[in-house]
Amino acid sequence: MITTQVPRESMSSELEISKLPELSTITDFIRWGASRFVEADLSYTHGLASPLDEAAYLVLRALNLPVDTPDVYWSSALTSNEKAKVVEILKQRITDKIPAAYIFKEGWFAGLQFYVDERVLVPRSPIAELVENQFAPWVDADDVLNVLDLCTGCGCIGIACAYAFPHAEVDLSDVSPEALEVANINIEKHDAQQRVMAIESNIFSNLKDKQYDIIVSNPPYVDAEDMTDLPKEFHHEPALGLSSGADGLDLTRVILQQAAQHLTENGILVVEVGNSQYALMELFPEMPFQWVEFERGGDGVFVLTKQQLEQLQSTH
Repeated sequence: MITTQVPRESMSSELEISKLPELSTITDFIRWGASRFVEADLSYTHGLASPLDEAAYLVLRALNLPVDTPDVYWSSALTSNEKAKVVEILKQRITDKIPAAYIFKEGWFAGLQFYVDERVLVPRSPIAELVENQFAPWVDADDVLNVLDLCTGCGCIGIACAYAFPHAEVDLSDVSPEALEVANINIEKHDAQQRVMAIESNIFSNLKDKQYDIIVSNPPYVDAEDMTDLPKEFHHEPALGLSSGADGLDLTRVILQQAAQHLTENGILVVEVGNSQYALMELFPEMPFQWVEFERGGDGVFVLTKQQLEQLQSTH
């Protein structure tokens, strides 16, 4: 698709509400916002798939309306104050390249709403589909009593697991105290204090001899080359949650070497490595990685059993 880059000064001028007398309805501002997003060449990698989807979300949220507001209401005319608020929100997305999730401090994962801010990554992992399916066929849901969400960030994967496995206790671990502050906000938000606990830990270092039926992780996996090429939206996210060495696998190597001792006998390890998948397969050509196929899209997520991980340890 060919896009036209508009100078920042010109776009800022066009975003002044006094210069938009023709815009009146919700539909007007959604259409106009989507057009401006295309001109600004925004990136749509933080949960919303298109300029139109993102414009609709931002306009509706700016008006304190639910995102599923029926479109019969979209012909409603906005007041002057509402227009000003909508334009201010769209300006943040266009001129500052702030991801929509950070503007309203909310992200979605597995159909659940979570608090997010710049201390954590925006939820967007395909692992949500695995959680919703209770990690079938790799585990029997009735047998899952302990889950670890490693490199948890905002806690969305682990808290979603607490919903999926109502009899399980869930640990959320992260090396970042700031991320764990957000995770604790979400534990309270979902009233999960009785079964979900946040633990500060550099991978497995503070987990002692605890074992889990499922260890699930979306660790940093962006390689050095890709870090330099990331769209501006990613620069609002913590680099600690993205960067993982020259090949994107620094943390994954450690997880593979240490996970077996933290799994129960029939436990599984589930890890997302994104586009570092091919580097991982070259690094461990003998490993029988089970790569998950997702119905809703996404790739780069593997599953390994405790026994397969022990074989890896014995050969490396």
